[in-house]
Amino acid sequence: MNVYIREMKAHRKSLIIWCIGMIALIGSGMGKFAGLSSSGQSMNQLMAQMPKSLQAFLGVGSLDMSTASGFYGVLFLYVVLLATIHATMIGATIISKEERDKTVEFLFVKPMPRKKIIGIKLLAALTQVGILSTITWAASLLIVGRYSNGESINSDIGVTMIGMLILQVLFLVIGTAIAASTKKPGKAATLATGVLLVTFILSFAIDLSEKIEGLKYLTPFKYFEAKNVIDAGLELIFVGISVVLIGVLAVSTFVLYDKRDLNV
Repeated sequence: MNVYIREMKAHRKSLIIWCIGMIALIGSGMGKFAGLSSSGQSMNQLMAQMPKSLQAFLGVGSLDMSTASGFYGVLFLYVVLLATIHATMIGATIISKEERDKTVEFLFVKPMPRKKIIGIKLLAALTQVGILSTITWAASLLIVGRYSNGESINSDIGVTMIGMLILQVLFLVIGTAIAASTKKPGKAATLATGVLLVTFILSFAIDLSEKIEGLKYLTPFKYFEAKNVIDAGLELIFVGISVVLIGVLAVSTFVLYDKRDLNV
């Protein structure tokens, strides 16, 4: 458990900063909702007049922008982006930083199998992802609830948060798998973030062109979009794909790292 405590302490400050950033994002976003609502403008009509490309960028879809939950659904696109960036970076760095910081010999001379050390590191990363997700959930309930005017928001926020947590874990293991396979540990976070950005951009492209809608299975950002899950809940096919990918990538992390020659 010393490795677990060491990892939690090493990422403590950054986790606090990420949590504050998430709270600030939700707070400022819902503050804009209050400002637009008080202006007397119909947000649904305003959004309908915007170009399709801008609607895709904002992630409007079929959401009712006049309600707190509908506006939160638009904001959720950026909430989940922030959460997945955190998960990707921590997944990549928690595996690669021993080689990057030249502490490999110190860690792996311990009387502990390499796979066990990786397992403990993954547990620490999952803990941090869970903490950020919990803080985001609580902040969403409190802040969105303040502007809901009696509207029931618990179930809408709950289903989006479950989708976000699945995506966090998925991008976490994408980061660990890349870090376990690359021979250049310093570039692991960059490569993992690159994968995230490519899939994020692809999700926009799919919204802009129906001709490539079939590619939605290639980008996790299309799996749990707020405009879909708020109306219809989580789709089992996307949950299933996510679980399979998480399993395959997690196993790959253990297998690839166990076989690697470490840079000392």
